[in-house]
Amino acid sequence: MRPRGREQAGGGPGGGAERATILECPILLAPYPIATAFSPLECDRILALAAAAPLAPAGLVGGVQDGRLRRAELAWLDERDGADWVTARLVALVAEANRAHFGFALDEFAESAQVARYGAEAQGHFAWHSDIGAGPVARRRKLTLVVQLSAPEDYAGGALEIWPDGTPREAARARGAAILFPAFALHRVTPVTAGVRQSLTIWAHGPDFR
Repeated sequence: MRPRGREQAGGGPGGGAERATILECPILLAPYPIATAFSPLECDRILALAAAAPLAPAGLVGGVQDGRLRRAELAWLDERDGADWVTARLVALVAEANRAHFGFALDEFAESAQVARYGAEAQGHFAWHSDIGAGPVARRRKLTLVVQLSAPEDYAGGALEIWPDGTPREAARARGAAILFPAFALHRVTPVTAGVRQSLTIWAHGPDFR
């Protein structure tokens, strides 16, 4: 389904995607990494789509602004012409990961994919949080997918860390790499101290966990 609507964070075909390695933890909680979700050229195309209009300040669920918790700028891809191929790829990646690893009951993509920009000029960051929120859409988030759009040499700091089982784990920094994890898992982006980190995120939604 085409994503629709949006809530702030609470915080071509996808076949043949290459699997990355990550430390083991219980199957439900373990992040699912994909080493090559998008090519560098495709990352450039996504960044060009995001830059086609002004970015908006990032907030929390309900549009609350709190720079102590999050400093970033966002582009919602449902507002960018020509972004349908990005959404189609993300949907395919979520379907692959859910079949292979999570087995969650999912029924829609109720929010637009977003590109987030974390710049050193503002020490862009996002403190520890989960993506499930109190809003009517955010409460149905079940899987989070994040794609690394920037090259690792383009910035310092800005690590995406996920805490699924008591041990923080850093996601791969390779350009075009993706990672999926349960939306209830704590995660953060550490402050960017040089350059700019940009990423692509989408959520898959479904009935309450049982």
